[in-house]
Amino acid sequence: MSLDVPKALLERATVGDVDDAAFIDCVRDSLPYAWKVISEVADPVGAGTVAFADHEVPPPSETERGQLLRALASDAIRGGLERHFGVRLAFQNCHRVAAFAPSAVDSDRYRAFVSARGQLLNQSPELRDC
Repeated sequence: MSLDVPKALLERATVGDVDDAAFIDCVRDSLPYAWKVISEVADPVGAGTVAFADHEVPPPSETERGQLLRALASDAIRGGLERHFGVRLAFQNCHRVAAFAPSAVDSDRYRAFVSARGQLLNQSPELRDC
């Protein structure tokens, strides 16, 4: 299960749309490690202090790795996080997360990060089974 959905939120979802704020609260509470990592890269980008930030430290355990994978593999969760922080997220190797300012999505740095070449250059034997 990706998220721990409070009963009241599930009831709201059964009768109609749920607003982003309620959804984001659920994501933050359900996936605290993923929230921490994404906040670390997204906060300075969203604040406009940098156009790009990334996190390259592998998660301390499979539990945290699973949280990061669930957050970034779900279109709904990833999209909600991008809207909340005002950034574009990019992801490599089960742990390398980057945030880009929307204006930087058309940059060489973004294209390099999301390219096949970028993925291949970010490989290492110790990350083989991540």
